[in-house]
Amino acid sequence: MEQDSALFFDRATVIGINKRALQIAETFAAAGIEVMLAGPNKQQTEAAMAGIGKSIDREIERWGKTESDKRAIMARITPAESLESLKDCKIAVEAMGLNFQDKRGTLERVEQTCTESLELYVIHISTLSVTEIAGASRLRDKVIGMHFLEPVPKIPMVELVRGMHTSDETVETAKKLARLLNKTAVEVFEYPGYITTRVMLPMINEAIQVLMEGIASAEDIDTAIKLGYNLPVGPLTMADELGLETVLRRMDNLFHELGDVKFRPSPLLRKMVRAGKLGRSMGEGFFKYETRDAYESGKND
Repeated sequence: MEQDSALFFDRATVIGINKRALQIAETFAAAGIEVMLAGPNKQQTEAAMAGIGKSIDREIERWGKTESDKRAIMARITPAESLESLKDCKIAVEAMGLNFQDKRGTLERVEQTCTESLELYVIHISTLSVTEIAGASRLRDKVIGMHFLEPVPKIPMVELVRGMHTSDETVETAKKLARLLNKTAVEVFEYPGYITTRVMLPMINEAIQVLMEGIASAEDIDTAIKLGYNLPVGPLTMADELGLETVLRRMDNLFHELGDVKFRPSPLLRKMVRAGKLGRSMGEGFFKYETRDAYESGKND
């Protein structure tokens, strides 16, 4: 990384305190970037940051990180008083979730606060439109989508989604940021689901359908797919890790946008969400978990 690029990426603002936002903040801090973490208020943000510490503690137990790594990462993350207090941010990463109005509203607030200083506005996105979120914003040429996959600190890839108004300079800046984070940037056209979400969700949904039809147990379904295709986890475990509510929202978005029946959520998925069995974060989904997710601040995106 050239020295001027390294200096440009010395600090960033991460907006959101859900699971994915906290993982993004941790990833930035591990790369040496000073992070201002902006939640609804400072108290909630400070409480959510405990999830980052717990996640790193688990990595320490697995010999993946050290106590000194934890101290360095946590020292680089500071809770913001409010989004409006960030008047000189150069890089902002919005990871509020999947609600379109929340994403549009957050961009409008950032536009009012950081128009003069902002150089890059990243939307963490998996199914929504970058162009539609950017709308008529004065910052629309600086807006780009980046789909960070979970667990963000470990997955060495990010999908890069260019909106219709995104400038070439913004794309190159986002690529440099991805390299600094030790991630390969895969450019995709702005189309619902992009690559990873569009390919993986139907597999997860079909596994849920197989379970609902009584063809095999959850354990056997995951074992067959995991061992048969040499995957690190099976589709039902993957669903539990993502969060069943997140899987359902994404499936609903894709079904609404594309109208293809392969994206219609399994009735069992909807039933599980209604029952509050949302996956690892709640201690139970398709499987039961003795320990809940380290990021206890709440839902994923």
